[in-house]
Amino acid sequence: MIYAYIRVSTKQQNIYRQYVEIKEFGVEDKFIYVDKESGKDFDRTNYKKLIKKLKKDDLLIVKSIDRLGRNYRMILEEWAHITKTIGADIKVLDMPLLDTRIEGKNLVGKFISDIVLQVLSFVAENERTNIRQRQAEGIAAAKARGVRFGRPPSRLPDNFHDVYQRWKNGKITGTSAAKECNMPLSTFRYRAEIYEKAKLL
Repeated sequence: MIYAYIRVSTKQQNIYRQYVEIKEFGVEDKFIYVDKESGKDFDRTNYKKLIKKLKKDDLLIVKSIDRLGRNYRMILEEWAHITKTIGADIKVLDMPLLDTRIEGKNLVGKFISDIVLQVLSFVAENERTNIRQRQAEGIAAAKARGVRFGRPPSRLPDNFHDVYQRWKNGKITGTSAAKECNMPLSTFRYRAEIYEKAKLL
């Protein structure tokens, strides 16, 4: 039996391009499973129905490997489950080398596909690592230039200076000062500390 899987990330996205290419391969509509969900994991409604239908020697067709999922570690695990545990084959239309169907009586198709998938997984993981490293380097460089991250502090209330001075001079308690400024005591003390440092600059 030949099955196909189509995935787009949101309900607004169109499946037409994937559908057309899969239909050219001769897959019947009743054997095409479609999800309009994120590819972050395999917890998808119709994908799970498809996996339950797959049997040994069936063929699963997808347009591209990222339609199967986005997380290559999970793709490797799912690929192994389909090809080794279930015993079905997978064909990726956009990448002819990812075709596990056995040629003749040898296992070259599965072997080559496994190698290609391992390489893709390595490249994807390496790129994620490089992206995280570039982000960290960019943040460090920005901080060195004085760029501040995080939510900017809210504007001080108009009476803060007067309340701060009276609190600083011991005329009112911190609790009273915080109440007059309409903020928690911990926030008042934090803002007072920042305010004091700013006055010294």
